[in-house]
Amino acid sequence: METTETFAGLVRAEFTPKTTYLNTASNGLLPARTVAALHEAALLRAHGRPLAPLYEDVEACRAAYARLAGVPATRVAAGASVAAHTGVIAASLPAGAEVLTVEDDFTSVLNPFHVRGDLNVRTVPLERVAESVRPGTALVALSAAQSADGRIADLAAVREAAREHGARTYVDFSQSAGWLPMDAAAYDFTATVSFKFLVGPHGAAFLTVPDDFGGLTPVLSGWVAGEVPWASCYGPVAELARSARRFDITHALFTYAGLRRSLELIEEIGVPVLHEHAAGLADRFRAGLAGLGHEPVPAPGSAVVSVPGLGGRQPELSRAGIEVSDRAGNLRAAFHLYNTSADVDRLLDALSG
Repeated sequence: METTETFAGLVRAEFTPKTTYLNTASNGLLPARTVAALHEAALLRAHGRPLAPLYEDVEACRAAYARLAGVPATRVAAGASVAAHTGVIAASLPAGAEVLTVEDDFTSVLNPFHVRGDLNVRTVPLERVAESVRPGTALVALSAAQSADGRIADLAAVREAAREHGARTYVDFSQSAGWLPMDAAAYDFTATVSFKFLVGPHGAAFLTVPDDFGGLTPVLSGWVAGEVPWASCYGPVAELARSARRFDITHALFTYAGLRRSLELIEEIGVPVLHEHAAGLADRFRAGLAGLGHEPVPAPGSAVVSVPGLGGRQPELSRAGIEVSDRAGNLRAAFHLYNTSADVDRLLDALSG
């Protein structure tokens, strides 16, 4: 675990925001080491040098993410988006299968099930997911933390309800990976993007699957999904990877070169430290809002705070150098490793005016 002094030193060395940046739920800031790695990766192409180191970066990212997720690297597939991973899961379901989803969850977790056209997609409020699992439910799909307002799902209750009724589980950790400890091994499938609280570039996402692949067919697989990728470039793949790599999608190599360094930083600090820091700042913001007469959406323990009715103030806050989001009419502030109590106080001061 990092000391307070070491934590602050790492943040100062890695991040140089020019604004009060409270919008990690949209995009995380890139660490200096990540920016340097992106530059070095681009130079490989510019100078015509071998790209083998970039493929090594993909495998280093797979291993680092596996450690954060609490699963073996053999259960991790490297892709490009949560929507693509959801699409693979949706394609595996038989016609008429019931998929239980959350009201107003993020589109990438939902839409591939809807566009199938032959699935029974049922939607319930977040707080009713566990009680809504029933005999015949094939899959429960939800985000660990809601994008719109930061509410954290009762994943333990969902997992138990799914187990009781024989349903599979699919959890999107995009809004929580990097500040909320996770145990991907507890679910059949999970997915995460790289560019939010994992402070990586756009263009990478991870999928975790069971050891037996959970009945998924690698419908998006190409040559990188082969057991021997460079021997799988022509004609049908003779042998798919014996691990979750069979679900890999052709890698955005520059992205993974940068993401490797971002994941190293997350591991150096440690998710428990990041959770305490980010959730503490969010609690400070909630307390300050109460003093101003505003009531945020209840989301205890979350690093994301959403305030009804204040979303319209986002443009003026941005002009003042404070970056937040307007989501569904709510002002959404998200706190992470590079934020401080001074950032919280500056936002509160701006909202008091």
